[in-house]
Amino acid sequence: MKQNRPRWIQHLPEYAAEAFGLGLFMVSACGFAILFFHPASPALQWIPGVLGRNLAMGAAMAVTLLVNVYGPWGQRSGAHLNPAVTLTFYRLGKVAGGDLPGYVVAQFLGGLAGTGIAVLIFGSRLADPSVNYVATVPGPDGVVVAFLAELAITFGLMLVILHVASTAALSRYTGMIAAVLVGLYIAFEAPYSGMSMNPARTVGSAVYAHVWTGLWLYFVAPPLGMLAAAEVYLRLRGTTARLCAKLYHTDRVRCIFCGQQPAGQLLANDREPAPSSRH
Repeated sequence: MKQNRPRWIQHLPEYAAEAFGLGLFMVSACGFAILFFHPASPALQWIPGVLGRNLAMGAAMAVTLLVNVYGPWGQRSGAHLNPAVTLTFYRLGKVAGGDLPGYVVAQFLGGLAGTGIAVLIFGSRLADPSVNYVATVPGPDGVVVAFLAELAITFGLMLVILHVASTAALSRYTGMIAAVLVGLYIAFEAPYSGMSMNPARTVGSAVYAHVWTGLWLYFVAPPLGMLAAAEVYLRLRGTTARLCAKLYHTDRVRCIFCGQQPAGQLLANDREPAPSSRH
């Protein structure tokens, strides 16, 4: 019977949505990097300054994140798109241990697949040094600065997400606020660390670029920064604050985190009424 299927089988739609979301993010990042930074792009004439192009790139990726959060796949999975985000929600008790591996594997596969699709679409333009598969590497100030920068931006992003998502009047805007922060980080922080915040995103580029410089910091700093934000959040808001692991929660889609079912329906694998006190 359906209710006896393994958890990972039941939740494959959520895992697939995560993979799709990060894949889309990587395709978008590669395409816009070519548009704004490739020497053959007319955008270099339209936006001659590096800061202006960084701002344009930040705006483009902010819009991409908005599409991911509020699109059907983001509503399904919660649009974590990042193992560090999923790990943080797991630490807060909002993601079940049985779903953590599925999300993390899906995120890494999505990053790899998305960059691979971008290679097929954009070809050799993606390998140009000005783009270099949008690889994230430490800036000229070195690995220590890059590590501290990644630590700071992940801490700030996650603390804001947790606060906004657990505030009833603001929770619907969580994705918008996260997108604005990501856009600003890309515009102003990228020169220091490449603005990864995401080990799956970094690996997605590194495999094709064959660039492994400072790879360890992108596996260490983002989880540390986000987990530190979770600890601060717990001390400020406690464990009773209303919070779901989705960046945008809607009653039109099932939620595997809080058990909420689509409006007017029962989940196929759950014949008990969904809890009403978690949201």
